[in-house]
Amino acid sequence: MNLETFLRIGRKIIPEKIFKKLQPIYHLLMAFLSALIYRFPSRKIFVLGVTGTKGKTSTIEIISAILEQAGYKTALASSLRFKTDKDSEKNELKMTMPGRFFMQKFLRKAVKQKCQYVILEMTSEGAIQHRHKFIELNALIFNNLAPEHIESNGSFENYRNAKLKYFKALEKSDKNLKTIIINEDDPNASYFLNFNIDNKIKYGLKNLESYNIKIPQKLMGEFNLYNISAAIAFAKSQNIGMETVKSAIEKFSGIEGRMEEINEGQDFKIIVDYAHTPDSLEKVYETFQTSRKICVLGSAGGGRDKWKRPEMGKIASRHCDQIILTNEDPYDENPAKILDDIEAGFSEIRNSNIEIRNYEKILDRREAIQKSLSYAKTGDAVIITGKGAEPWLMGPKGTKIKWDDREVVREALKQINKAR
Repeated sequence: MNLETFLRIGRKIIPEKIFKKLQPIYHLLMAFLSALIYRFPSRKIFVLGVTGTKGKTSTIEIISAILEQAGYKTALASSLRFKTDKDSEKNELKMTMPGRFFMQKFLRKAVKQKCQYVILEMTSEGAIQHRHKFIELNALIFNNLAPEHIESNGSFENYRNAKLKYFKALEKSDKNLKTIIINEDDPNASYFLNFNIDNKIKYGLKNLESYNIKIPQKLMGEFNLYNISAAIAFAKSQNIGMETVKSAIEKFSGIEGRMEEINEGQDFKIIVDYAHTPDSLEKVYETFQTSRKICVLGSAGGGRDKWKRPEMGKIASRHCDQIILTNEDPYDENPAKILDDIEAGFSEIRNSNIEIRNYEKILDRREAIQKSLSYAKTGDAVIITGKGAEPWLMGPKGTKIKWDDREVVREALKQINKAR
């Protein structure tokens, strides 16, 4: 039995009321013990954290590509995968920033494989549970902030404050020449600039215009321009030349499940995207303004952020010509009730005298995807959101079904082609 398992058993034995009072100490103890056991590996490697609501995974992947183009070995941990140099495995934990023992072991592996940079996706939940403690940071990137995880944090201000914990940790870090890179176009930028840190760099779309970089089709959308701009700002902070940066970005093959186009020779577009906040959903739809859009909407998992469900419905009704509401990670909630909550956003649109487009509710996600493809005509865009490249469909009592939206799409296209 490892130490983390032992501590978790102790957590179950201790009465709930007592544990809640001891919870901060418990999380801090876990963080210290894990760092001690793995010999504080972050002290021996450059650690970059990326935080914000949207675009963290994409920014990390672009930065890693640039660093590798410059000849460096990289490690990264994100909601998509865990990578150390050439070794890469899919993140199947349904947890962007895993437990402290996992993270310290990951950092030790990165050091052992002689990686020069490690890039970490850093979440509000990770900060609350002290998962960043005893990870010595060199630099942080702030992408953006939009309402998310409001119910678990209590308020937007609490959510923002959780993110700010990382910047306080960087301020206290023993590393030299610490850097923060901030999206100056975000309304919350000033909060993240208000720290005593050596090097403060701002980025935004106006900076990107001067770089004269050919943006690959796989990085379509304004939000990806921000991710690219953040990556360039970091590269410049590491004295990586623009020719290297350009070469890396122009060769970049895209990110799994992030605005990923599935092309099997059909005469319409199919886009699979992770979009799970109202703002990110709107940005995806805006990218295809000139296309007739058939939207498979399942971006509201069970047990969290119920406030955003009608918001998702309102956004889809404004942008989509055909909407299919479907299941997406209901956990212990009734999936039909989740779809009703999204549908409630349509009623708000009706009351404002805006026409509601065609929509239907199909709980079976596979069937919903198949139906969306059957509706598509030449030049249309089928946009499937909520899961991206996630490997599981989460159900009640911890049950899960192996899943991949992209594979479901490919299977459905084969069936359509056979039927013709």
